[in-house]
Amino acid sequence: MRFFFIGLMVLCLFFSCSDKNETKIDVSEIKVDFSIKRYDVDFYNANAKTLINVKQKYPYLFPNEFTDSLALAKINNKDEQELFAETQKIYDDLLPLKNQLNSLFKHIKYYNSKFKEPDVVTLLSNIDYESRVIYADSLLLISLDVYLGKQHRFYADYPKYIKQNNTKEHLIVDVANAIIDQQVHPFNKRRFIDKMIFEGKKMYLLDLYLPTISDQEKIGYSTDKFNWAKANEQQIWMYFIDRKILFSTDSKLNARFLENAPFSKFYMEQDNLSPGKIGVWLGCQIVRSFMEKNDVSLQELLKMNEDEIFKKSNYKPKK
Repeated sequence: MRFFFIGLMVLCLFFSCSDKNETKIDVSEIKVDFSIKRYDVDFYNANAKTLINVKQKYPYLFPNEFTDSLALAKINNKDEQELFAETQKIYDDLLPLKNQLNSLFKHIKYYNSKFKEPDVVTLLSNIDYESRVIYADSLLLISLDVYLGKQHRFYADYPKYIKQNNTKEHLIVDVANAIIDQQVHPFNKRRFIDKMIFEGKKMYLLDLYLPTISDQEKIGYSTDKFNWAKANEQQIWMYFIDRKILFSTDSKLNARFLENAPFSKFYMEQDNLSPGKIGVWLGCQIVRSFMEKNDVSLQELLKMNEDEIFKKSNYKPKK
């Protein structure tokens, strides 16, 4: 197989329709009610006398082992205060975030009337990018220090594919993904094609929940990586078919094509041009193809067998 990485700007013009979401709906009449609490502000502005007030306001963030002495040492730490100050430069005003959350919660509620919007708590996690957002039914914890911008000096030593999404723009995508992970039933199938389509279902939920967010932002690729994926869709698909990967149960395929990584592992010379988790992106194209050709509800889609989705999608990659 040979990948072609030419004429990308021209190709983007032809493929731009994939960014045009036809799932936009009117959610103006849907009511949501949630609060945003600034644990980051309350904690880092506390002192020995006022710490008790912070503990009473956020008891779930003060386990027994997090003693007052440890808390005060953290508050008075120079590096911690610098991190807090840098975060405040960007997130002093949370109105833009609140508006994004308001829209997201309304869209989720439109498709799932049982959804109860969680209260939101912002905090700092010492840039723990593996715990960017934590969602637990009635509570949503957001680590603001992970979203200071991909060029921020605090991320200088981070891999490019990680800090690519350490941005204000990607925050709402991570919030939506955290909620989606709790809404989609656990998955235990072993075939690669089933795993692709399962991930594609979750990506399709992003289409519905975040209709104004671009495909590139939702998948979390850089511009070059995103253009590569679109330009090589047919070649990727033929690679999977020719090497009998689609119906394989080899668990090593997860790391090669489904998990977040600097690039996907085709074991070819131009691998570094590809984005990671290319199987997730392709799975999304299959699910989109299925939904375009079949009249089913979102709830029916989520319950449907992956093999049936694949067969009825009549997926044909763009040439």
